[in-house]
Amino acid sequence: MLKLMKMIALALLPGAAMAEDIRTAVVAGGCFWCVESDFESVQGVREVISGYTGGTTENPTYRTLKGSGHYEAVQIVYDADVVSYDQLLHAFFRSVDPTDAGGQFCDRGPSYRTAVFVANAEERAAAEWAKLSAARALGLNIVTPILDGARFYEAEAYHQDYYRGTDTILTRRGPKVQSEAYKFYREGCGRDERVRQLWGDAAPFAGGHS
Repeated sequence: MLKLMKMIALALLPGAAMAEDIRTAVVAGGCFWCVESDFESVQGVREVISGYTGGTTENPTYRTLKGSGHYEAVQIVYDADVVSYDQLLHAFFRSVDPTDAGGQFCDRGPSYRTAVFVANAEERAAAEWAKLSAARALGLNIVTPILDGARFYEAEAYHQDYYRGTDTILTRRGPKVQSEAYKFYREGCGRDERVRQLWGDAAPFAGGHS
């Protein structure tokens, strides 16, 4: 939310160009580091913010997420003149395993489930259509729920843009630069392997993280 407010404030500065059609979409696709990395590569996406939503606990943190009912989620800030909500949803369903009700890839538990959070009837209709399209494409049951939007809590600063961080952290393979640790995690979790298995050439992001 803080990042989004800063973007709006900049757009309102004297002499700023006429504002584009800036909108937001909220989805949960397992590890928010990965979803953020995926969608920040999409043309027309201005910002992807990692956070928590869908639960009952106020002011959740990464450490208090278990049992809170919240999902790891992202808020996608996009220019609707460049990329549409329908296009984002199409890419989202093909970037996850929407047949898995217990989490995503190596990350298990309620906070890692997939979901689409909608703000109005128009978004709900688009999300339901995208879900139906994914089911038809796979010939499998899609368990990703379409949920009413709830308050979105921005995650801690160290989670934002984790995939391109430059700090050195300790991993199971010793000290690594954060961006390299992210690649190690993503590969080890089997995300791209499973997405390619499900979606093949239709997977929009699975080939770009080696």
